[in-house]
Amino acid sequence: MVKQAAILVLADGSCYRGFAFGATGTAIGEVVFNTGMTGYQEVLTDPSYSGQIITFTYPELGNTGVTPEDEESDKPKAKGAIARNITYVPSNWRSQQSLPDYLKTHNIVGIAGIDTRALTRKLRSMGAMNGGISTEILDPEELLAKVKSAPSMQGLNLAQGASTTQIYEWQEPTIAGWEYAEDDAKQPSDGEQLTVVAIDFGVKRNILRRLVSYGCRVIVVPADTPTEKILEYNPDGIFLSNGPGDPAAVTEGVKTAQALLKANKPMFGICLGHQILGLSMGGETFKLKFGHRGLNQPAQNQAENSDRRVEITSQNHGFALDSISLDGSAAQVTHWNLNDKTVAGLEHKELPIFSVQYHPEASPGPHDADYLFEKFVAAMRSHKKSAVSS
Repeated sequence: MVKQAAILVLADGSCYRGFAFGATGTAIGEVVFNTGMTGYQEVLTDPSYSGQIITFTYPELGNTGVTPEDEESDKPKAKGAIARNITYVPSNWRSQQSLPDYLKTHNIVGIAGIDTRALTRKLRSMGAMNGGISTEILDPEELLAKVKSAPSMQGLNLAQGASTTQIYEWQEPTIAGWEYAEDDAKQPSDGEQLTVVAIDFGVKRNILRRLVSYGCRVIVVPADTPTEKILEYNPDGIFLSNGPGDPAAVTEGVKTAQALLKANKPMFGICLGHQILGLSMGGETFKLKFGHRGLNQPAQNQAENSDRRVEITSQNHGFALDSISLDGSAAQVTHWNLNDKTVAGLEHKELPIFSVQYHPEASPGPHDADYLFEKFVAAMRSHKKSAVSS
C-alpha cells in the first residue's frame, strides 16, 4: 500500500509529519487528546467533540473496525483523528467496516505515524490548542496561517449546530446484550411511564437509551426550544444533555434552564448540561488547560449522607464550573474530580435538581455511575406522587 503524506501543524508552529488515513483534504480544529484504550468509534461520533481533532493516546487504532451499533450519533462529529498506528484489516466478529474506510465515507481526515506521546506531552504542558491536518497543504507555514485564522474554542457556541432541528421521540432502550442494570430498578412498579423532555445540546444516543431502559418516555427537543413548549408536554422530568463548545456562550440554554428552575420539576444534567445548570444557578465556568477526556477519571461523592464512594468515570469536556463562584448560589457541590479537584457534580439546595460533569451512560467506559439514572427516575416518581397527594 502506498501511503499518502500528511502533516499536522499546531498553533505554536510545531509540525508533525506522518501519513494519511481516512479522507484526503484539510481539517482545522482544537487539538485534544483522549486516553481511552477502547471506544474510538463512540468517541469519534460523540457530538461533544464537534470542532475538535482527537489525538488517541492508545497506540493502536482501528483493530476492531466499526459497526453501526456503536455510533453515538448519525456520523463522526470530530474534525479529524490522530493516531500512532492504524489498522486497515480489523479483526472482530462485529466489525462491518475498517476505520480508515469509515472515515473516508464520512469525509474525516486522519493522520497516523506520528509520535502521539510527544504530542500529548505538549498538549499537557502547553494546553489544548488549535491545529490542522492536511494531505493537500504540505507546507507547514501555509497550513499554520490557516490554523491561526481559526477561532478559539473559548467563546464558541457549538451546541446549536450539534442539536437536532426537529422534535422527536426516542424509543430504543439499551441493547439487551449490553444491559447491566437490575430489572427491578428500571421499570416502575405501578407500570406508569414517566415522561422526560431531553434538551439536545449534542446528545449521545446511549444517554437516551439509558433513560428508555429505566422506563421513561423520552421526547427530544432542539437546544433553542422555548420553555413554554417544553412545559407543554407536562414532563415528569427535564434532562439537559452533553454537547460541545463553551458553556458560557450557550446563553439561550442558560436562560431556558433559569426559567425551568421555576417549574419546580426534577432536572438532570450531564456534561454541558451540568455546566448550563450550574450557570443558571449563579455559577461561572472556565476553560481547563487540556480538559478531561478518557475512561478512568476518579470522582468522589462528597454530598451529605453519601457513602463518599469513588466512581471511575468516563469524561469528555474542556470547561469546568468554578467552585468558588458557586459559594452563596442555589447549588451545592456533591462530587469532586480527584485528579484536579474540579467540580464533578452539583445539586440544588432545595429543588430535585442535580447534575454531573461526567458521563454515567459511559459508552465507552465503566458503569459505576449508572445509578444516577435510577436517582433521576426516583426523583420524578417522588415528585409526581407528592403532586398527586397535594
